Amino acid sequence: MARPTLLALRRAAAVTVLGALVATPFALPEASVADPARSAATRTAEKAANPVTPGDFTGYGFDQCHTPDQATMDTWWRNSPFTAIGIYISGKSRACRDQPNLTADWISTQLATGWRLLPITLGPQASCQPRFPRYDDDVRIKSAPGKDGTYTAAVKMGRTEAETTVIDAQTLGIVEGSTLWYDLEGFDATDTDCRESALSFLSGWTSRLHKLGYVAGVYSSAGSGIRELDKARVERPGRFNLPDRIWVARWDGVANTSTSYIAEDGWRPGNRVKQYQGGHDETWGGVRINIDSNFLDLGAGSVATPEPAHCGETRVNFPNYQPIKPAYQRKGETVTPDPDQVSALQCLLKEAGLYKGPVDGAYDEPVQEAAAAWQRKRGIEVTPVWWRPTWMSLLATGPREVLKFGSTGNGVRRVQRALNAATTESKVVVTGVFNAGTERALTSWQSKVDLPVTGVVNADTWKALVTGL
Repeated sequence: MARPTLLALRRAAAVTVLGALVATPFALPEASVADPARSAATRTAEKAANPVTPGDFTGYGFDQCHTPDQATMDTWWRNSPFTAIGIYISGKSRACRDQPNLTADWISTQLATGWRLLPITLGPQASCQPRFPRYDDDVRIKSAPGKDGTYTAAVKMGRTEAETTVIDAQTLGIVEGSTLWYDLEGFDATDTDCRESALSFLSGWTSRLHKLGYVAGVYSSAGSGIRELDKARVERPGRFNLPDRIWVARWDGVANTSTSYIAEDGWRPGNRVKQYQGGHDETWGGVRINIDSNFLDLGAGSVATPEPAHCGETRVNFPNYQPIKPAYQRKGETVTPDPDQVSALQCLLKEAGLYKGPVDGAYDEPVQEAAAAWQRKRGIEVTPVWWRPTWMSLLATGPREVLKFGSTGNGVRRVQRALNAATTESKVVVTGVFNAGTERALTSWQSKVDLPVTGVVNADTWKALVTGL
C-alpha cells in the first residue's frame, strides 16, 4: 500500500478518527487517506532530492531554539567542531514558534554543505509537567487511562502529532528515512497516569512515523523520559512501540552517549545522542550563539570508504616521514634513504604529474628533478633534500573541503599524513576517519604554528599545511 501523501496527511490531521479501539495502544486504527494528489510542496521536496538526515555519523552537534541565519551557519561550519544541528520544526509548545530562517531553501543549503540535521517537535507534554502548556492553544497529553486502561486518547494524540510533524518536515524537504525527534520534557515518573500516558503518546508517535516512512526519535531527560522508556524496554517488552533512537539529556559534561540512568545495551549500537551540556554561549569565527552541546553516535557511525590504491600497491601511509637525501658515503659505506619512503615520494610525484619514471625506491636524478619541480611550484626553497615542509605540502595537496571530528574520506587521509610529516610526535593512524586522535594532533599542531586552535581544517589550516608550516 502506498504511503499517505502530504495533502492526504493534511486532511487526515484535520478530522477525528472514528471506530472501535482495540485493547493495545499500538493497535489503534490508522487515519485513512484516500486522495492521491501530490502537493506542490511535496513535488518541490522530491525534486530537491535532499539526503536522508542525519545519516551515519559520530561527532558533535548543537541545538538552539531559533534556527540561525545563513551567515551564522556558514561561519560555524568553517570554524566550529560541530557538524550536526537540532532545529525545532514543529509543535505548538515550542518556545520559538517564530522561525523566520527556517525554510526549504535553508534546509537544502545546510544539507548540501554537509550539516547533519536533527528535526525536533515540541508538542503536547506530560500531564504532570508544571511548565506546560505555554500558550492558550497548546495542550497536555491526555492522562485518562480509558475504560480498558490502555491510554488510547494519548496514543491518538501521539499519532496526530506525528502526522503534523511529517507535514512540516515534508514541506521543508526533509525526506523519508530521516529521523524526526519528539522533545518530551522531564516529568514526575512516580505519577502513574502521567507516566503511562506519556509512554503511550510516544508509542503512537513511533508507530505513525513508521507508517509514514520516517525513523522515530525521542529526546527527554535521562532521569525521567529516557529512564522510563528503558524500563519499558527491559521490564515490559512489547507493551509500547519504542522509538528507534533516543536523545538523552544528561548534562554531565562528558562528550559520549553513555549515562548511568539506563542499561548500557539499550539503543546500541548506533541509536543514541547525548546532550552533555545545557545552555551556554560559544563563539566560533567571531559569532556567538547560546547553545546546548550534543554528541551523536548514529547508524554505522563515521566510516570511511576504502582508499583507491596508489601506484599499484605502493605504501604512502607512515607514522613518521623521514628526510630523504641523495646517497652519500659514511665510514666507507654508501648510505641511501629508506626505499619504502622513496617509493611513496615517487608515487605521489607521479600522481602530481611531475615524475614519469618507475616506482622502485631509488632516489636518483629523475626523482630529484621532479622533487625540485614540486618545490618550485610551491615556492619552497629548492634543495636536494626532501624534508618536513616538502613532505607536508605534497601530502596535503588536493581539494580543500572543511574537515572536522566525524568527517571521513581521502581529504581526512591527506590531513592525517601531513600531520605525521609535521612532527614526529603525531603518529596519527591514517584511517580516513577524523577521530579523537586526529583532533588531538591537529589542535596540538595548530597551537604550535599560531593558528586558532579549533580542531577544524578550514581554508587557513589547509594553507598552512600545504605551505609546510
